[in-house]
Amino acid sequence: MQIFLIRGLVAIAWAAAFAAVADSLTDGVTAAAGILVVLYPLIDAVASLLDARTARGSERRSLLANAATSAVAAVALGVAATGSVANVLAVFGVWAAVSGAAQLVTALRRRALYGRQWPMRLAGAGSVILGIAFLVASTGTAPRLNMLALYAATGGIDFIIQAGLLARRRHRLVAAAA
Repeated sequence: MQIFLIRGLVAIAWAAAFAAVADSLTDGVTAAAGILVVLYPLIDAVASLLDARTARGSERRSLLANAATSAVAAVALGVAATGSVANVLAVFGVWAAVSGAAQLVTALRRRALYGRQWPMRLAGAGSVILGIAFLVASTGTAPRLNMLALYAATGGIDFIIQAGLLARRRHRLVAAAA
């Protein structure tokens, strides 16, 4: 539960910082934007590893695979950031789609333990859809990185909602056991 809240708050803080450095970028990627774009999947990797500590079975394997995918994405984004905005959007798009699919799988596997997991399911589906949108945007005439800030902020809100729902569920279970 705490990991979801912290992950959500970090994503929103990242989105605000990224929006400040990426709003006007259309041609190249500044050092600040490059660092932040590499940092975002690393945050996801760390969160997945922390979450995997208490998971078991296929849920754990899914979280570990997502952490590995995010680490690879961070390296690929570091390389892409030395090129163009289009390169960054394309790599970020692939990573968003893959990690969104992993998030959907994890949410479906957690239904019995944590309930229906609607925020996590919606966030995963949104990540897949936005990942595809980033890929499409990367082929446009003037791709812009500011799309990534909206992606992170939306994901952050989803994680915060999930934390609230898990806290409510935990409270109900404790009250029912008493």
